Amino acid sequence: MFKWLLLFAGAGLFYLWLKKKKQAKFDQENAGKTQPNKTQTLIKPEAMVQCQYCKVHLPQSAAIAHEHRFYCSNEHLNNLDQHGWIGNAAWRMSPNKDARPEGINPDVLVIHHISLPPGEFKNQASSRYIVDFFQNKLDPTAHSYFAEIADQKVSSHFLITRVGECIQFVSTQDRAWHAGASSFLGRERCNDFSIGIELEGDGDTPFDDVQYTALANLVQQLSAGYPNLQCAGHSDIAPERKTDPGKYFDWIKFQKETGISTEKLPYGLVSR
Repeated sequence: MFKWLLLFAGAGLFYLWLKKKKQAKFDQENAGKTQPNKTQTLIKPEAMVQCQYCKVHLPQSAAIAHEHRFYCSNEHLNNLDQHGWIGNAAWRMSPNKDARPEGINPDVLVIHHISLPPGEFKNQASSRYIVDFFQNKLDPTAHSYFAEIADQKVSSHFLITRVGECIQFVSTQDRAWHAGASSFLGRERCNDFSIGIELEGDGDTPFDDVQYTALANLVQQLSAGYPNLQCAGHSDIAPERKTDPGKYFDWIKFQKETGISTEKLPYGLVSR
């Protein structure tokens, strides 16, 4: 009887030893499989970005993204920053610029019109040619008129397209090459102290309402940074050479939408 008890006890111990050995082998084989699962449950740190306007750092999910730039608030997105760039504009840098004379800040806003090719904005989206022109990338073979102007080096600070998009080419702190030989109330070389805004259009077609709205928004943004801005047309500062923005630019509508005072419109409200 005692022998049988020893036999059963030995068998039980052998069973427990065998089970423990199998469990250890199983754990070892599955150790490499369970570790990645633990790693997958870890939370990946969120990317941090910097506000273009105030340089504060914030999580990307909390930022307002615009053209691969980030802003911490709509207020900063819609403002002129310390480097002379409007946040909500499309930035298309032009090489056609230089420094303003030392100590000079812009105090005149000059309104132009431009169409490339002339008048064809009525039938096609042609603002891309204006961008190419201001960036010295205009293909002279794309249109017969382009061969005449492709070598010119010109720019403007801003362009407002027919659909109301605002594009910025030059910082307001720099001088864009938009006015040419010009005089504002006896002051020569208007590029030195002016900001140029091109409206996509010609002298034969009224401008669209969305362009006036975009222009009014831009003028208000610029006036916040340059409170002494006065406004003129290209034809006002270069009357013997230029006719833009032309007779179809509504100065009364412009004043109404911007809220600018008549004192800052020294050439009056009559379309010309």
